[in-house]
Order: sequence, then C-alpha cells, then structure tokens
Amino acid sequence: MSAKAISEATGKDILNRFLNVNGSSGAAQCRFATVNTQTDWSQLTAKNPWLLDTPLVVKPDQLIKRRGKLGLIGVKKNYDQVKQWISERINKDQKIGNAVGKLRNFIIEPFVPHDEAEEMYVCIYSHRSADTILFYHQGGVDIGDVDAKALKLDVLVNNKTSIEEITTKLLKHVTDATNKKRIGNFIFALYNAYVDLYFTYLEINPLVVTKNSMYILDLAAKLDSTADFICRPKWGDVDYPPPFGRDAYPEEAYIADLDAKSGASLKLTILNRNGRIWTMVAGGGASVIYSDTICDLGGASELANYGEYSGAPSEQQTYEYAKTILTLMTSSPKHPEGKVLITGGGIANFTNVAATFRGIITALREFQPKLVEHDVSIFVRRAGPNYQEGLRKMREFGSSLGIPLHVFGPETHMTAICGMALGKRPISSTAQAEFSTANFLLPGGQQAQSELKAAGGAVNNGGNDGTIANDSSVHNNITNAQTRKLFSNTTKAIVWGMQQRAVQSMLDFDFICRRDEPSVVAMVYPFTGDHKQKYYWGHKEILIPVYKKMSDAVKNHKDVDVMVNFASLRSAYESTLEVLEFPQIRTVAIIAEGIPENMTRKLIVAADKKGVSIIGPATVGGVKPGCFKIGNTGGMLDNILHSKLYRPGSVAYVSRSGGMSNELNNIVSKATDGVLEGIAIGGDRYPGSTFMDHILRYQADPEAKLIVLLGEVGGTEEYEVCAALKDGRITKPLVAWCIGTCASMFTSEVQFGHAGSCANSNRETASAKNKSLREAGAYVPDSFDSLDELIQQVYAELVKSGRIVPKEEVPPPTVPMDYSWARELGLIRKPASFMTSICDERGQELLYAGMPISEVLNKDVGIGGVVSLLWFQRCLPPYVCKFFEMCLMVTADHGPAVSGAHNTIVCARAGKDLVSSVVSGLLTIGDRFGGALDGSARQFSEAYDSNLHPMDFVNQMRKDGKLIMGIGHRVKSINNPDVRVKIIKEFVLENFPSCPLLKYALEVEKITTSKKPNLILNVDGVIATSFVDMLRNCGSFTSEEAQEYINIGAINSLFVLGRSIGFIGHYMDQKRLKQGLYRHPWDDISYVMPEQFN
Repeated sequence: MSAKAISEATGKDILNRFLNVNGSSGAAQCRFATVNTQTDWSQLTAKNPWLLDTPLVVKPDQLIKRRGKLGLIGVKKNYDQVKQWISERINKDQKIGNAVGKLRNFIIEPFVPHDEAEEMYVCIYSHRSADTILFYHQGGVDIGDVDAKALKLDVLVNNKTSIEEITTKLLKHVTDATNKKRIGNFIFALYNAYVDLYFTYLEINPLVVTKNSMYILDLAAKLDSTADFICRPKWGDVDYPPPFGRDAYPEEAYIADLDAKSGASLKLTILNRNGRIWTMVAGGGASVIYSDTICDLGGASELANYGEYSGAPSEQQTYEYAKTILTLMTSSPKHPEGKVLITGGGIANFTNVAATFRGIITALREFQPKLVEHDVSIFVRRAGPNYQEGLRKMREFGSSLGIPLHVFGPETHMTAICGMALGKRPISSTAQAEFSTANFLLPGGQQAQSELKAAGGAVNNGGNDGTIANDSSVHNNITNAQTRKLFSNTTKAIVWGMQQRAVQSMLDFDFICRRDEPSVVAMVYPFTGDHKQKYYWGHKEILIPVYKKMSDAVKNHKDVDVMVNFASLRSAYESTLEVLEFPQIRTVAIIAEGIPENMTRKLIVAADKKGVSIIGPATVGGVKPGCFKIGNTGGMLDNILHSKLYRPGSVAYVSRSGGMSNELNNIVSKATDGVLEGIAIGGDRYPGSTFMDHILRYQADPEAKLIVLLGEVGGTEEYEVCAALKDGRITKPLVAWCIGTCASMFTSEVQFGHAGSCANSNRETASAKNKSLREAGAYVPDSFDSLDELIQQVYAELVKSGRIVPKEEVPPPTVPMDYSWARELGLIRKPASFMTSICDERGQELLYAGMPISEVLNKDVGIGGVVSLLWFQRCLPPYVCKFFEMCLMVTADHGPAVSGAHNTIVCARAGKDLVSSVVSGLLTIGDRFGGALDGSARQFSEAYDSNLHPMDFVNQMRKDGKLIMGIGHRVKSINNPDVRVKIIKEFVLENFPSCPLLKYALEVEKITTSKKPNLILNVDGVIATSFVDMLRNCGSFTSEEAQEYINIGAINSLFVLGRSIGFIGHYMDQKRLKQGLYRHPWDDISYVMPEQFN
C-alpha cells in the first residue's frame, strides 16, 4: 500500500516542523502530549509542564473517525480529570461500527476557547489528475455532507496555486477581509507542505480562526509511504498504526520487516487469530481472489488471515513466511472441525515454484506433529516455472505428513480448492499434467478446439438478456490514440536495465511466434560502458548492444517505438521522463512497484502531452500473442505454449494484476480460442493507462471479438466502463469481474496486496462495481470461481452465431531449453567442473563445513575455529584452535630483511597494488624460506615412525648430505633462544594430550646444538612437529587422514597464512611512508665479469 494513515500526533508533529517552510502560515504551533499503556505520567508532566495548569482536551489517537459524535473526546478538563478519563478507557474494549478494539493511544492538547462561528473545515486529497482543496466556512462535528457543501479548487498535476486563486475560489463565504487573508495564507502554506511532504490526504476539522491566531484542532492524514526514500530525513521514523479494531501483531511486524529487507513482496494481516481457515497465497491479485472466494462460500467469520508472497522470494524467505503462518495456526485453540490451510496461487510469471515449495515443505516438516494435533487439512494449487517439480515434491512429502494434503496444478481452476477445503465441492482426484515442460511440447488434446466449435447454448447473465450485441459500428468519437495498436509482429523495443532473463524470454517468445527478427534491439544500462550482450535466437547466438545512454540507443535504432523499463523505483521516474523526450517512443512499460504517487502522476501528464501510452507501474507488462510480449509476461515457454500465446485468438483482456494476467491466459486458452491481447495496467493507485484506454482499443480492433475486464476494489475507473457500455462506445460483449468483494465482510479495513486496492467509499467497493457493471450490460459472474464458465458460455454463443470461426492449430517451432533450466528440472546430468566440501553459499546463510556463519560467530570459535572448519572440515578442540592462532601470531612477521618481506616492499615501492605485492612475497616461500614446515614434518615423522634413535637420525642425514629441516637459525642459538619457539613449545607440552614427535625433535636438538650452538629447533620445526602431534593425537583424525594431511603439504599452510599478515603490513607501511621506487645501491653489488673480458 502506498497511501497509509498516520496518527494525529504524527501529522501534527510533521506540520509543526514544516508548515512554515514556504512562508508564515499564521497558525499556532500544535502543542500536544501522547499517552499509551507504557506512559510514565511524572515524566510526561516534566516534559510538558503546561499539562498541569492548562484546561485540556483528550481523545484517542487510533484512526477513529467522528470521535466527537461517538463521545470519545473529553473537553475542558484539568490534568487529574484527564488522567481519570484515560484510565477509565485505556485497554478497554470499544465498539465502533462493526469493529471492536481496545483504546491504547491518546493525545492531550490545550483547550482552545472559541465560538462555533470560528470553526472551519479544510481538506486536501489527491487523485489521478489533480489535488483537490476543499474549504467550508463552517466546521466541527455537525458539518454534515462536506462534499456537497464545500467549495473546491483543483490544482492540476505539475501546476501550482496562488493565494489569490485560493482566496477567490475557496473563501467566497468568508466575509471578514482580515480573516480571508489569514486563511488564504494558511491554506497556501498548508498545500505547499502537503506537496513537499508527499501527503495523499490531509483533513483539518475544525480549523479554529480566532482574532489572534489559527489552531489546528482535529487532524487526519495519510502519507505516500513509497516516498520514504525521499522524505525520511523530513518525516523521521513514521509509525503507521493499524486500523481500529485490528491489533498490530508481532508476527505482522516480523513479516513487514522481512518484506522491507527483500526484493520480493511478503504481506500478512491477521484477521481472526482463532479462525480455522488459513491462507498462504502467492500473488497480490490471487491473494485477494482467494479471500473473496472463501467469503463467498460462507467462510468470512472463520478466515484467519490475509496475506501474500510474490516477486520470487527465496527458499529461506518462503520458509520464514510459512513458519510464521504455521506458528499462528497451531498456537491458537483447536477447532472441533479441524483447520484448513489453503496454499494457492495463480500461474507465476517468473517465480520458481519448486524453490518456494521447498521452503514451505521445510516448514511443514518442522510443524508436522502440531499439524496432526490440530487436525489440519492442506489444499495446494499452483503453477508457473518448474511447477511440476514443486507439485511432485509436495505430493511426495504429503504421503508421509500424516494429514490430508491435496495437490493440484493449472488443470484445476485457481479457486476450486477453496470449495474443496470448505466442503462445498468434492475433492477432485489429481489430474495428469496436460503438457510436458521437459520437452517444451505443445499441449496434447487439441480436440478441445473441436469441442469449442461445437459448443452452444444460451448465456445466463443477470444483467444481460443473453443476446450478443452487434459490434459492427465503432463509436466515431474514438480518438486515434485509442485506436492505435500498441504492438505488432514488427515491434522493436529497447530494454532499460540488465534484465537478461526477461530479455531472453522475450526473444524466445519472438522465435516461437515466427517473427523474422528479435523484438529487443538494444539495452540501456548506465552502470557499465557500451558493450554487447550475448543471447539466443532459437538455436543460434546473437549479440544485442548495451548502451550507457538512452540517447545513443534511440539514435542508433530508429525503428524502436517501445521501451520496457526495468529501472528500480528510485530511478524509474527519471529514466521514463528521459525516454519521453524521444518522439519515436510511443509505448513505455514501467515494471517497478513502489514509485511515489506524485511521480507517477507527473509521468502520466508528461506522457499524455506526448501521446505516449504507459503500461504500469507495478506491472508484469502485457502480451500480444504471435507478435510481442513485455519482459516476463506469460512466464516460461511451457506456459506460453500451454496458453497458446504463440498465435492470436479472439479474446482481449485488461487486468490490474500482473500475476492474474497469467491466470487469465490460462482461463481464456481453456475456454476460448485464445488471447488476442492482454494488458496488466498495474496495481498502483494511478496506473499509467486506464481500463478504458485499452478497452476502447479492443473495441476498435476488428480482431477482438470478446473483451474481458478484471478490475478490483479501490478507485472508480470501472464506472467509466459502465458509462461507455450505456452510451454505446462499447458494443462488443464484455465479461467483467472486480476482485476484493470480501472487503465489506471484514470488521476493520484491510489493505490488499496492490497499492490501489483499498476502497475509500462505498462506490469504490468491488461489490458496488460488479453491480454497476452488471446493470450496464456487462457479463458478470457470481464470483471469480465461475468466471471461466461465463467466458466459455459467451464465447460459445459467439461461435454459434458465426461471429468467431476457430482456426486450425499450427504447431509452433521448438525452442531448445536452456541448460541451466533443464538441469533445474532434473532432465539432464553432467559431471561438475568443480567439487567442494568445505562451504556452501547457495542458501540464505553461508555454511562453513555445514556450520551456519551465524553459529560460527555466536559460538566465538575464533580464527582458529574457522581454520579448523575450512581446512579440516570439522570443529577441532579449543586447544587446537588456540594452537593455530598462536602459530599465526608468531609467524606473522620476522622483519623486513627476510626475502618474502623484502620482495613485498620492493614491489610496493614500484607502485604495484596490494595483491601483486603480497603475491611477490609469497612466491619466495620454499625450502629455504619459510617452507620448511612440510619437509620438517616428513623428516621427523619418518624417522620417528622408523624407530630411529635421534643420534642415528642425525648421522643418517649427515651421511646422505641432507639438511635437517626445522633445525638451525641464522641469528638465534642455544645461548640466544628464539622466544617464539619457547612459547609454542611450552603451550604444546602443557595442553596437548600427547606430543611424542615434538619430544623426539627436542632430543635431536640436543645432539645438533652440541655440535654447533645455532643448530636449534627453529619455528618451522616446532610448528611442524607439533602439528603432526595434533593430527595424530587430538582424537579427531584417523591415522590415514593424519598422514594424508602431511603428504598434501597442509602443514605449511599456517606459515603462508600467518606471513601474509606481515606482508600486508609491510605493503601498507611502505604506502603510508610514501616510499619511492627502490633501486639497489651499486656498492652493495659485486660486479664480476667473465675473465675473457677483463
């Protein structure tokens, strides 16, 4: 939802800070204090001392309308009376209309003495084309029908108003000249604040105008929450309270937080925590339709929740969402009839159904005992990308769940499972899949066409006599813009954004439609330089240019007339305005959801001036079968084939919901000869084009024989369709249904998935719209559940009358399946290029050897623990991890003179980067520098394992002419011992359960130092022998594993890792000291030339 109501206190706080930014409003600052169940009254009075000596007004602040009429305002009370007034009501049940809730939040203000004649009314609200300012010179609780009484001023989008205009048009009945000027200044300042702060509704009743000042007494307001990224610095942290009668549950807040952190859409509203009917529905439009159907079937009082998950949530996000639903479901009391969980959804456009189902299955498995305890029955219906695998896994899991789990695909009408779950229709047996995703084959059973040809019978509709009207005459007032076809089989498009999957989907659609050329000719992406991107055109690969600037793309592709805009909600406005400057662009599809309403309205105005059609925002797009499709519309190729979108039919539809457009494709393909064109105008409050824009195009298109409209609760655009039906502008048969009929059955207001799906008056309810459409002559079903039957009946009548002559099917060309998708479906297998067994980054959380990264941090295993997980695939004992960390610390550096550090320094001073400099140092590690650990481990362990006496070992090495690795030091000696060796040796001897190899090496040291004092056991030797003792004696490795680690050179890893720390330090030190290029001095080089040249 974009327009969200705020508390009175929040609204007054915002106006206090910003009302006078554009000039003095003349209004007094709003003084108020807020009280809730946690309020400390002593702190409240300390912060607001005026409470103690001022007459006060107190009222609840919970989005309750007409508080004065309801007796919920305490007037002219002192502080103690206010405390008593609140204590009598706080946390007590209050019934307002059909809603029952507890009063928990209150606002206290100073009482403003005034006469009734000083009360006035001001309201500003936004709609598609303008902001309307209402003013009435009498305000207060008895104002009555303000819409009929108030004077109105419409400020068109992109226009401004003036004090003079406000005074002339709104203040006619204000007789006092001084007051007229003051009120004009106030309304002018108020409107500027309204626009600047992205309000969508602002009502003040009353505005009290006294001789000395003006006071905002009661205020109601809504903000455009999608403008948060613009207005947060001004708004601050805004709390959007729930409607009265519905408490804010922590589970709702948790899902809202998940939603805010996700690119997907996750919504949850708890309607009745003790209800028996729970839903988990994919898709904004589908979620409304499922609620409608449940209520139509008599389940309104038992419906526990409303919500949706959509926009390709990850497996982990779906798991968290499902876990929240199941927690709520199984924490409420058991129901004598058991409970039902309806896991439904339409046909997804791009969400991987199998991936989301994995998350749901994980949650179901976790809650299996509680689901059995609560006697839960589960009904599943879903389709879309990889749905066959998802349904297979769900059925497979259901066989072991211990409760009924019924699974259906697109062969079953979307809402049929509602009737099954509520016992209103028999539970169908699982049907066989109608087509094969695996082979991208055409649907079998083309005999459906012959059945449709032979179909007949009267059409039963309450608002129509069953006679199909003649559409031969098209209303002559239809403008060129309304008759213009948006897409053809030669349409060329530019795509804004690096949406490779969507572009490939468009190209595959082009190919199976037998287009001669791809529809996407260029892409625009400002964040990379100009280049070309590789895509498939059928069986071969092609290159599509990617431009940094829109101007370059348009200049180089003169035949482009469509732009598909995948820009984010933050940049969609600017990128769309930019493309409107190019006259060749005639259609723009804006995919992003959540564009601020003011920006969308400005885009609509700019597009209208240019004669450009806008589809969206908040849409999946649209499709013209056989010609062109926008982005991910229609879903995967298998669904496009199944819904026969590769060739035109006779039915044209327009929908708000993008997800439901795919379901309409499925319904229409089953009930008729297919779709001619389908447009999802978008779920935002102000779609760029309206239902009528497209319906009039369909009316003017001779190929369109039947029109389908899927509207929804909120807005009044459907009434324009009613008017057009009545005055003859629409003569073709129109099947219509508005979703959201359940809204009137809820006791409190519910905001559905789309930003625009919220009724602000009875006229905007779905039920009122459906009634008006039926009365105007449209074919309106009793519910969405029977929409498919009505479409089929109307189509059959058209076939019977000869208005539609179904054509024979022509199979489309086959398109190879992408390797990645074929593998996802489990159709192929291939040896992996790499294998790994130490980490997995694919899930929601990174795993180190199976341990989640959060657990790694929470257990505080340290760097040593991370080393044990990633190097040895197990958690080693704490003393081992401490040993690793000590080794890293003592080997981190040994001064700048050693070869590795020297190389790093020289490289850094030559201007090389960090990686190059560190690598140059690491490359010096070997048997002569730092790399003696592996050799030392091998030599000492072989000698020890062969039972060689230390003296025999020393003698054998001397006889073979080999150095003993790990023995000897250039500087340190028996008389000047290496402290690092001492530290590690003492730790190992004290903490290791056994260290025979270290003790063996110390015996060797006694022999070698007796010959020469500097032949001591050095750092390499003590680490190497201790490492072998750890592998053999810590109890975590078999003898074979321990020997394998020695053989593969793992022991030297500690020195490599440790010394990297020092090399990085030397690099940073040289850069910090700004040392120049190093050149070795001549006097430190001995130049020895060959004798023949001397």
